[in-house]
Amino acid sequence: MGNVYFKDRKEAGEKLAELLVDTYRYEDCAVMALSDGGVLVGEPIAESLHSILTMVLTEDITLPGDNLVVGSASQNDVFSYSNQLAQSEIDGYMAEFHNYIEQERRVAHEKINRLIGDGGAFDRDLLIDRNIIVVSDGLFSGSIIGAAMEYLKPVRIKKLIIALPIASVPVVDYVHIHADEVHILDVKEDFMGVDHYYEDNKIPDHKEIIDKLNKIIMNWR
Repeated sequence: MGNVYFKDRKEAGEKLAELLVDTYRYEDCAVMALSDGGVLVGEPIAESLHSILTMVLTEDITLPGDNLVVGSASQNDVFSYSNQLAQSEIDGYMAEFHNYIEQERRVAHEKINRLIGDGGAFDRDLLIDRNIIVVSDGLFSGSIIGAAMEYLKPVRIKKLIIALPIASVPVVDYVHIHADEVHILDVKEDFMGVDHYYEDNKIPDHKEIIDKLNKIIMNWR
C-alpha cells in the first residue's frame, strides 16, 4: 500500500473519519479505543459521527528476552492469546513459562485496575445495540483485538467495525475473519512500531485522555 505516514494521531483519525462518515453519520455508533493513543485517533471519528467515545484498557503480555507477545489482558479479567501463535506454540509456552505468564497477567490486571480507579472505567451497557468502531493508533499483534472482542462478548451489538491507521499483515488477516467491516489505511509487512509512523508522537497523560472521553459530546460537529 506504499509508505503512509501521518503528521499526528489526530490526522490519522480524520482520514478514517472520512471513510466512515457517509455510512455512519446518522447511525447509532460507539467508538472504542484500545489505548491512550487510540483515543487520539478515535476522537475525530467520534466528533464526526456524533457518537460516544469509550476505551477498553489492554496490556500486552510479552515473554522474557525476545519481546514475543503471547497475549493481551483487558478489563473484566479478560485474557486473549496472540492470534499469531499456533495452538501448539501456545501450549509449549504455557508449559515452559506458565508461572511467568500468570504473574504477568496479574501485574497487567493490577495496572488496568489502577487506571480504572483513575477514572478509566466505562459501562459496557453504553455499547448495547450500537455499531462498535474499534480504533487503535496502530497494531502489530491481533491479541489486543482478541481481548477487546472477548470484552464485548456479553454485549449485544449491531456491527463490529475495525478502523486502524496502520496494521501488520497478520492483524489484517485476523480482523477480516472476525469483524463485520474493516478500514485500514496502510498495511505493513515489516511493522516498525507505532511511533515510527507519526511525526508528532505526543500523547497526553492518562488523566487528560479520560478528560477527552468525558468531553467528547461537547466537540461534536
